[in-house]
Amino acid sequence: MEGRQDMMIGVIGGSGLYEIDGLVGAEWQTVETPWGAPSDDILTGTLDGVAMAFLPRHGRGHVHSPTTVPYRANIHALKALGVSHVVSVSACGSFRDEMAPGHFVIVDQFIDRTFAREKSFFGTGCVAHVSVAHPICDGLADACAKAADAVGVTVHRGGTYLVMEGPQFSSLAESKLYREVWGCDVIGMTNMPEAKLAREAELHYASVAMITDYDSWHPDHGEVDVADILATLQGNSANARDLIARLPGLLGADHTCKTGCDHALEFAVMTAPSARNPALVEKLSVVAGRVL
Repeated sequence: MEGRQDMMIGVIGGSGLYEIDGLVGAEWQTVETPWGAPSDDILTGTLDGVAMAFLPRHGRGHVHSPTTVPYRANIHALKALGVSHVVSVSACGSFRDEMAPGHFVIVDQFIDRTFAREKSFFGTGCVAHVSVAHPICDGLADACAKAADAVGVTVHRGGTYLVMEGPQFSSLAESKLYREVWGCDVIGMTNMPEAKLAREAELHYASVAMITDYDSWHPDHGEVDVADILATLQGNSANARDLIARLPGLLGADHTCKTGCDHALEFAVMTAPSARNPALVEKLSVVAGRVL
């Protein structure tokens, strides 16, 4: 990872997290993108001398469903502001007894089961194939785990996040499939295509899953209860804000990226320069300008 002087941390807040505390020079900024409007204006400022940006994924007041979140616009807007590191915070269900409501999981893998979302910045006229074999930045994930531990949250380092389309919760049969057959650890609705797009934009990305429930598989807990989720969210959100506040001090020049996040596009673009669609190339100038 770059040193602190080159770093800007972007936080995408999920359900229950609509702001971060302690920003110096806090200002909500409107960012226009060629992919449409982001979920909301973006709150910018500094924490401990490190530039920060905060974007509420669902918008203030929770106006976007998981399907209608403008994922491409969100990632573009963060990169346009100078964000280099993205921490995604989201509410999730758990498939593991030991990953209990109130715990945090620092995810390292995803299974993408979404089907109604635009998943790439690239397309006809400029084709690219980016590897997401390792979609999480190890160094950034380590910093998130250390921050969670310092807050006093029970944190699990590593886990597979099943991303479902939603907005409904899982059926019992689906929950058992994801847990018992596929071996997933947590389930949510929002980290895809967000993580794929962050990879295409060559951003360091980490995911903090805040567990609110046991989905519907657990014999002692029954189906998901929204009232219980909201109660757990309150405590999770306070802990998430404390975690975020500790990140600037943990992300120094000694942190290195082992997953090649900032060079993910190095050999990804397949379309010959002479065959590229100029209009699409212009739209890609922010997220992929380094290689185009």
